[in-house]
Amino acid sequence: MSVTPDLAIGALYESLLETALRQFFDRAILDSASMPPVSSHVGFALDPPPDPSTMSIRWFGTRYTLRARSDWRFTGHEVRLVRAIGGVLEARYRAVLNPRIVAERGDLFRGAIEDRYVGAFLDPHAYAIEAREARADRIASIIELLRVAALSSYENRPITTGILILGTRDDPTRPGLLPPLSAPTYTESLASIKSFFRLADGLRTVFLANADGQLLDVIDIQRWASALPARPFSEVARADAYDAHARATLEQGHICAVLSPSREIKLFAEGTEAFTFRGARWHLLDLRAKYDTWAQAVGEPALASRLFEAALNLSDAREGALFVVLRDPETDVARLVARADRLDVPVANAGPSARPSRRDLLHLLEGRSVADLDISVLVALASLDGATVVDRSGRLLAAGAILRHPATEELQTGPVEGARTTAAMAGSRFGPVLKVSEDGAITFFDRDRVWEI
Repeated sequence: MSVTPDLAIGALYESLLETALRQFFDRAILDSASMPPVSSHVGFALDPPPDPSTMSIRWFGTRYTLRARSDWRFTGHEVRLVRAIGGVLEARYRAVLNPRIVAERGDLFRGAIEDRYVGAFLDPHAYAIEAREARADRIASIIELLRVAALSSYENRPITTGILILGTRDDPTRPGLLPPLSAPTYTESLASIKSFFRLADGLRTVFLANADGQLLDVIDIQRWASALPARPFSEVARADAYDAHARATLEQGHICAVLSPSREIKLFAEGTEAFTFRGARWHLLDLRAKYDTWAQAVGEPALASRLFEAALNLSDAREGALFVVLRDPETDVARLVARADRLDVPVANAGPSARPSRRDLLHLLEGRSVADLDISVLVALASLDGATVVDRSGRLLAAGAILRHPATEELQTGPVEGARTTAAMAGSRFGPVLKVSEDGAITFFDRDRVWEI
């Protein structure tokens, strides 16, 4: 039995769709089933979900169902990412069957396909291949350059760099500024210029390009973001080092891409960090939705924001940490923290001649709350081996504490976890927990693993 080219290509792209869904939604359950065509339309379709914890996807003759685990509900950004994945695959499918489109849009097949999904999330017009406004995926091209830079070094040092690409043709801080006639486009070819990576370090300085990718300037990102008209800003906490990068993208479709000192690619859009490439894969951060879930569990917005900001700073610095917010401290602190590690228990005065101990040093924090501490001090405190334990008012109950985790069956099920994860699971029996891993991942536990970014 012969197989027509469209069916063969459709089967190939079906496997790509499955791979993408499993990669970006690894904690969801993916099922598939054959189905009769419901219309003459072929390709990708995302059906209205029966409930927020389910997504129903059609690709030719197969229906895929994504089901969230536990009580998680798919967010607007997660639905948008599925549409982006479908948009890329359908654009490639239609292009490969149409020689005219292949000739016009050869860029569709360059680079890693995962970069294309991210690009389509941020700029879907690049994949409307029949539309007049369709254009090459500028985001994927930028990512390609940053990938090259991540594998390179300059004078034996890792490269850091970044670019702010405008959603407008003009610089909103300097209307009317036009690129020089000789201005290059921000593409991989620039990586061969040795001085290129010295001009923008990605943290303080970044390249500025217009909507077409033409370089306009090299800017101080903090000063540039401060020159924008004042606008209400998102309440979601941000890592201090990248606060200006997020603010610079709040409006007009601006996007900022950075290669960080840890060789992590960060993408900022709509006033927040949207994606990060870490551990050889892309992560959709969805900070707004995940912060809201965390803040609801904590119950005190100011405390939730403070701990979330500290966790982001620790993640960026690749420092491990554990934050526990006790629901009932009067009962639970003694069950979770040894008396010697507790800051709410006074220390006996050993006299001026006694050798000082670690507990004497932490005595400086007795009676303090998270709100009293500068964020840099809170980050330093949380980086100590062990957990930082607070009550819902933010009062410090323990710092650098080794948590007690009774040998219950609840903690012994599933795959073997590391010590910090085991401690996080134990602490989450008494209140919400944020765990920061040394690889940069942040995980929220509340009796169960709720989300990870």
